[in-house]
Amino acid sequence: MNRKQLPLMIGAILAGGAGLAQADVTLFGQIDNSYVFEDQDGGGDGSNFECTTCSLGFKGSEDLGNGLKAIFQLDFQYDINARNPKKTKKVKVKKITTSGGATTSLGTTVNFKTSIETQSSITDRDQWLGLAGGFGQVRVGTISTTYKSHGAMIDPLYRTSQQNRDRGVQSNMHTGAGASGQGRAENTARYDSPSWNGLKAAATYTISPDDENDGDNGYGAGISYENAGVLVFADYITNDTGKDDSAYKLGGKYTLNNLSLYGQYEFDKGLISSKTPDTSGEGADLWMLGASYTLGNSMVYFGYGTSDNGSNGSKLSSYNVWELVGTHNMSKRTKLYAGFSEIDCDDQDDNVCSRVGKKAGEDDKFSLGMQHQF
Repeated sequence: MNRKQLPLMIGAILAGGAGLAQADVTLFGQIDNSYVFEDQDGGGDGSNFECTTCSLGFKGSEDLGNGLKAIFQLDFQYDINARNPKKTKKVKVKKITTSGGATTSLGTTVNFKTSIETQSSITDRDQWLGLAGGFGQVRVGTISTTYKSHGAMIDPLYRTSQQNRDRGVQSNMHTGAGASGQGRAENTARYDSPSWNGLKAAATYTISPDDENDGDNGYGAGISYENAGVLVFADYITNDTGKDDSAYKLGGKYTLNNLSLYGQYEFDKGLISSKTPDTSGEGADLWMLGASYTLGNSMVYFGYGTSDNGSNGSKLSSYNVWELVGTHNMSKRTKLYAGFSEIDCDDQDDNVCSRVGKKAGEDDKFSLGMQHQF
């Protein structure tokens, strides 16, 4: 979707076109902007403004009778700091056949790679259509996996510049989009059960395109229980490629008055490793622990995570990461935050901490930000 189409769509929805007149439509989103300074050993130091998961979306439902509803969501991501950022997209052309010319002869076949620049600052997030009722809900489209959804529930810094998934406290299974186990699954159907006294179950099935995983269709499932300050969950996900292609995890949260404790262990059976280019194997497990304390409108959070080498230690390096962040709610929708995090790859010599995109040494990140939700 380009920049000109989105305002037209917004105008049509707000104008209340005939197709939407019968549906309950809600506008939602967030703006999160922070000043970030990052100091990386063996790399570049620099500061910038980061718009972390700034989004604008529409969701709604229509009552179909007999307890059944049609439901939908269209969610888009943007960047308030870059008016029209240029992104380079690689394009591979297998062959070109010319019919003649000054420098080629008739019928010459040329193989080459090239790239084009795109100038769209609008990208898609979860977008789906479905049905809901006493049975739960079924949605089809681009949808977050249960693996990602449960990880977000134990990250009080979610969708800020210090969020767990960006700093290696949680694996890259909580990020990205695609049809091979990424956090946002394309071409996917998802079922969510109703709540049975706090117990819920969910499952996803992804139809992989021909150019990804050779047509193998991935699937996943998760279960959670939440009641009286206790949250526990378990998830499984696979590419179903017939190789080392799965991951599973256990995690949860416990809240007592103002104190909350968080924990998660991720077991790699090849899928976490495969999210890093040119790697394979399994055993790149991750675990994290965290704690937050709330006092009035303010909260302080400390988190720690670590990752193992896995069976391909030359390319999948171990690392440790910790973060300390404070937040202050100015209202129910607006908050300020400041914090520091450090990824430590010192014990890996010159290897690359590839799953978090960091070189050997330390990667320090300081953030000072503001977030508004609507």
